[in-house]
Amino acid sequence: MAVLFSAGPARAQYADDLTASIGVASDERCQGLSWSDGDPVVRGRLSVPVYEGLSLDGAAVALWGSDRHAGAAAVVDVGPSYVRQIGAWRLTADARYHLFVGASGQGYGEIGAGAGFLMGPISVDLMGSYAPRQTSIGGDNLHLSASAFVGVPGTPLTMSAWVGRSSGDVRNPAKAARLRPDGTYWDHGVGVDYLKGCWSAGLRYVNSSIDGPSRRDAGASMVGRVGLSL
Repeated sequence: MAVLFSAGPARAQYADDLTASIGVASDERCQGLSWSDGDPVVRGRLSVPVYEGLSLDGAAVALWGSDRHAGAAAVVDVGPSYVRQIGAWRLTADARYHLFVGASGQGYGEIGAGAGFLMGPISVDLMGSYAPRQTSIGGDNLHLSASAFVGVPGTPLTMSAWVGRSSGDVRNPAKAARLRPDGTYWDHGVGVDYLKGCWSAGLRYVNSSIDGPSRRDAGASMVGRVGLSL
């Protein structure tokens, strides 16, 4: 469910069979920034297992002409992901290319890795994603995050909290502002998720340290969502 809606750090999971999901959300938040200008979105996701722990993933989100991404109508993410469970530890690695439909020269790629530790109903995760230097983002971009998830015993609820930090080298300030509108910044949030059978829903409070005029679509917000696994 965390992968379905990217309002905060996600925990990668591996399934033996092909999985698909579809959902709607009141906003598309990535690393504290709204990619949909604060508008509701429709999101679909497909994961195809290749080998034990390895899968090919694809996701698409309708952005309705995002100002942040040069008027893109949608973003399509594609790439492989790998998950390895070693006792209570979960190790993950992935690569993604973000293709922006209807916006020329906006695509960029990034790689990610993380480690999580499970203690009963509590999971603590450390994640990192890095977009190497690319013209479309005016330099490079590094996002590091820590998150915790707690399953509420006897209920279908999961509580979560996270904090992240974005930084990077700037070669073109105008283009770098796309992912870091106020330079280096922090994002954080808390949430509650509900999972019952194929249905899921959640509510998250998200915010960032971005200030001034750049705070538009990066300030405090409540993000609601509902999804269906197919």
